[in-house]
Amino acid sequence: MTTLLLTLLLTLSQAFTASTPAVRPLPPPLIVTRWWDPPPTPYAAGHRGVDLAAPVGAEIRATGPGRVHHAGPVAGRGVLSLTLPGGLRTTYEPVRPLVVEGEEVAAGQVVAVLTEGAHCPRPCLHWGLLAGDVYLNPLALLPRPTPRLLPDPGRE
Repeated sequence: MTTLLLTLLLTLSQAFTASTPAVRPLPPPLIVTRWWDPPPTPYAAGHRGVDLAAPVGAEIRATGPGRVHHAGPVAGRGVLSLTLPGGLRTTYEPVRPLVVEGEEVAAGQVVAVLTEGAHCPRPCLHWGLLAGDVYLNPLALLPRPTPRLLPDPGRE
């Protein structure tokens, strides 16, 4: 059952990336300070997103087109969540949202500004992805980099 669910969720995220060009929430390069580490069960400890290094005040962009699901405080932190085509939902925290609930947003639109938060030792954006109540790796939304071979200086 778990394998079937994960396959379905992976298919949803692949369908999103195939139909919609995903946008990085921050300008390149993305520096991951903590990777996605899903818990073994829904209520166990784990890291349900990725942490991306960024300075306070950094502009946060919508990963894809969608509608603002939530924009406001959750447990004392500013949180923004966007519902994407196909029902996936991205979350961003700690942020000061620049959009309001129900508002339509475009891929790449600046939707929030990074604020101070206690989630990371240094300022970071916690970026999450959900399908229903199940967390997925948000990096799966982004296109995979194209491998590039570099010249071998010993063969010239």
